Amino acid sequence: MRKLMLVLVTAALSLPALAVAGSPPSAADTAAAQKQCASMRTAMTAPLFKASFGTNANKSNAFGKCVSARASKNAANRAAAASQCRSAQQADPAGFAAKYGDGPHHKNAFVRCVHQVTQQLNAAQVNATINAAKQCSSERAANPVAFRTKYGKNAFGKCVSTKVKQSG
Repeated sequence: MRKLMLVLVTAALSLPALAVAGSPPSAADTAAAQKQCASMRTAMTAPLFKASFGTNANKSNAFGKCVSARASKNAANRAAAASQCRSAQQADPAGFAAKYGDGPHHKNAFVRCVHQVTQQLNAAQVNATINAAKQCSSERAANPVAFRTKYGKNAFGKCVSTKVKQSG
């Protein structure tokens, strides 16, 4: 009986921890992240991309770090989109079905809504990152000493991160 109680208490205490941790990114999140990072690398140029995401001495891990970060953000965006769509669907079921549904019976309205909202959130974050990298590049070029003083070690990555957080 004591063992059963111990197992139940342990299980009950572990559920909140699992809920806080969230779900890991899906394969689709990771695949989308790879495309997003490739487009960011092209838009920013490789040196800015490496400076933004790389963490090792030669910044060669930039692409992997980008994919990891974007995949997590994609999963979070999908969860946020589902919440937004659920609220919109509950507020006006008929209007929601007409706006997002497909065909005469408005099939897949919820799935289509989540997809569209997720795409918008992801695109906004990618654009914010690209713009932040360009702003940081200009700021660094204008006064490298002040830039390094302001942002410290790994200055460029910290600058990009700070500007993205401020924009969103």
